[in-house]
Amino acid sequence: MRYIDNIVIAATTLMSIFFIAQRGEARTITLDEAVITARANSVDAAVALNQLRTSYWSYRTYRADLLPEVTFNATVPSYRKSYSAYQLDDGSFTFVRNNYMQMNGEISVKQCIWLTGGSLSLNTSLDWLRQLDSGTANRFMSVPVALTLNQPIFGVNHVKWNRRIEPIRYEEAKAQFFSSSEQVALSAVGYFFDLLMAKENLGIARQNYANSKKLHEVAIAKREMGQISRNDLLQLELNLLNAESSLTDRESNYRAAMFALKSFLDIEDDEDLEPAVPDEVPAGELNYAEVLDKALANNSFSRQIRRRQLEADYEVARAKGNMRQINLFAQVGFSGTADNANEAYRLLKDNQVVELGFSIPLIDWGKRKGQVKMAENNRKVVESRIRKEQMEFNQDIFILVERYNNQHRQLEISQRADTIAAARYHTNLETFLVGKISTLDLNDSQLSKDESRQAMINQMYLYWRYYYQIRSLTLWDFAKNSGIDSDLVKIIK
Repeated sequence: MRYIDNIVIAATTLMSIFFIAQRGEARTITLDEAVITARANSVDAAVALNQLRTSYWSYRTYRADLLPEVTFNATVPSYRKSYSAYQLDDGSFTFVRNNYMQMNGEISVKQCIWLTGGSLSLNTSLDWLRQLDSGTANRFMSVPVALTLNQPIFGVNHVKWNRRIEPIRYEEAKAQFFSSSEQVALSAVGYFFDLLMAKENLGIARQNYANSKKLHEVAIAKREMGQISRNDLLQLELNLLNAESSLTDRESNYRAAMFALKSFLDIEDDEDLEPAVPDEVPAGELNYAEVLDKALANNSFSRQIRRRQLEADYEVARAKGNMRQINLFAQVGFSGTADNANEAYRLLKDNQVVELGFSIPLIDWGKRKGQVKMAENNRKVVESRIRKEQMEFNQDIFILVERYNNQHRQLEISQRADTIAAARYHTNLETFLVGKISTLDLNDSQLSKDESRQAMINQMYLYWRYYYQIRSLTLWDFAKNSGIDSDLVKIIK
């Protein structure tokens, strides 16, 4: 009966393995291929790209605001038939009838003044009016040229502050895009090694099941000859059952890890992947001072700090500017009126408007002064937070560099331990077959072999993980000793 049970167990396992093999021919994928595919196809990469595009067009909009803007405004036509109140000479009111048609057009060129924050515009316009109840007379009014200046005095110069802040904001967005791209690579590394670990565990489970099955068959024969105890036979049978249970569990984990990686890389579901163990890792130790210099020069964090400082200064300047408001408006030009368009441009008269308006609070109970103090204190808070974040940033860089440098030695140790544990298990397996060691010793060597292999894969994963974390923070490829850059215009378009 036990022999029949063993046949059923073996057949079930072989069918399961055959089913996995028949799902489709697996395509070998390396770590570099997984990273490249993730940067091109993953949803995370698409999100980072769209964020960069948003920042790019925001920057383009800011740049356009600094250039002259040409506008054409027109009303063609406007018809009105209504009554409006009119005051007579004796002080009484009456209603007069309005029944007219009107058309007008204006072309204006407006330019902000970078130095002062005001605006200068040049306009030309033509208006046509026709009263329908009084002989249908036509009237034209032309403004061939009018120059208008609108200038705040003592107020904050928004143009000047935008010219300081917006370029830094865009540089921050570009650096953040490259960091996000490295974060995508880091995620790809995690999914890749999850599948690689699942593959190794599945291979270990298959090997352990095959060995347990062989040992159990040998134990049955030895038991019939009285060479081993019934307790050892039962222990080996229990090992076989545990090996089968572990095999089915590892198969499920392998399929789940396969699905996760393919989903992240946006690969069709009917194509299986065979992860290849990286044959080499980034070599060489890194210097903390060099890594920190690259991070401060390239990372979005340094741009973010500068932007936040400028924004805090801008809020203080705006609060001080709001304490009093003085605005200068001046317009000079020519205008003319006539019954036809040609005459409206011949008999011109000068047209001048000058206005100086101001708003100075006499009693506001300290409201505007309080706003200035609040902005100044908020700037101090921002400066304190920046100092704290700077120290934490430097500390994180130091810890990461130390872990990366230490990980090279850890990987060498784990690779050596994996080789020794595999050789030890092979030796103990042969020794057990001749009856010189117990099942406990064999189980111990098998467990050590499995754990050493898993530890080696995990140490390799940590090495690559630290490597891409450093790339993400520094935006520098230390293997090639060059920056991580791309053609941004091609990427955005």
